[in-house]
Amino acid sequence: MDNIAGTKSTLTWVVHISVALLVLLWIFPTVGLLVSSFRTTEQIRTSGWWAALFPSVQNEVFRAADPDEFRFERDGVFVVEGNLYVLEGRADSVEDVSAVISVWGTSSRAIDAYEAGETADLGEGETMTVAANGDYVWTGNDDQISGRGQRIFVTAESPPEFTLGNYRSVLFDPENREGMAQAFFNTLTVVIPATIIPILIAAFAAYALAWMDFPGRALLIAGVVALLVVPLQLALIPLLSLHNQIGIGKGYLGVWLAHTGFGLPLAIYLLRNYMVGLPRDIIECAKVDGATDFQIFTKIILPLSFPALASFAIFPFLWTWNDLLVAMVFLIDSSGETTVMTRQIVELLGTRGGDWEILATSAFVSIAVPLLVFFTMQRYLVRGLLAGSVK
Repeated sequence: MDNIAGTKSTLTWVVHISVALLVLLWIFPTVGLLVSSFRTTEQIRTSGWWAALFPSVQNEVFRAADPDEFRFERDGVFVVEGNLYVLEGRADSVEDVSAVISVWGTSSRAIDAYEAGETADLGEGETMTVAANGDYVWTGNDDQISGRGQRIFVTAESPPEFTLGNYRSVLFDPENREGMAQAFFNTLTVVIPATIIPILIAAFAAYALAWMDFPGRALLIAGVVALLVVPLQLALIPLLSLHNQIGIGKGYLGVWLAHTGFGLPLAIYLLRNYMVGLPRDIIECAKVDGATDFQIFTKIILPLSFPALASFAIFPFLWTWNDLLVAMVFLIDSSGETTVMTRQIVELLGTRGGDWEILATSAFVSIAVPLLVFFTMQRYLVRGLLAGSVK
């Protein structure tokens, strides 16, 4: 009964469900990173990205303004007043305050001692009042209203808030912009040649191994297959020593050659298998008409192999863009002029590990280009994967 036309077997449903789960496993982290890149540090720390569209309740600590600078005398009593959110730079004015304070306190052991708008008696005539919008009034005598500002613990409900400030900080703030912008162009400088060079060399080699007869061809094919299983980490130190001996050291040329060497075996293997499946009659007719191997390669093989070349180009582009290990071995210098984005994000993680919004924004900026490339060239990826499957 499983083979009746119009019905689907259990295996088909398992495949469909598995594909759907894999897609969701990829989408959820990406969407979460995108949403987090538009949230503030407080929101990221207090709730997950899936709660970004709902109000969040946050426990926060503020400190009143410096009494020595902002206090004034009114009716024989010294007063310090203002707005907690404006004082902390969380809002430009009282009208811009969006949070609503429900309870507050002056001690970490009783952060909910008072309702919003209630006046707290701090003893000996010293009082503190905190309104729901963050306005506060601190009164007392000369000795009490002095030193550091009074600590205020509040519990407030904040509405959903999204901001472009994270992107402005990462892309345009002088403190971050130079490093991220330089790292972005450094990454492009590494990725573009490291993608084109191995594909170009692999295309020539794949044609030779597929359609040209010469002694040792089978051994070369076996060698290419054997190189597929060589771990990248095994070749890092010998390759770096070779680069130092021939004088290219740590630089763009070295990292281009490294990515070319690591990517060639797979590129040659896949392209050779694709070219072997091309119609033999076309090539034989071209040889009968007097075409050379170079003419056959450029006029016939390359146009027919474009889907495979374009689909394979996606993979070395993504591998090189997301690479950290090879870049750290072959590219890092003390000046930081050749730092790529993966390394820059690692440095941000070390220097600004608590600024989650900066890290989320920097990470999403780093994956924006691979996402654009993938979705732009996915049609070639599908054509390349399906090419040769139907004769």
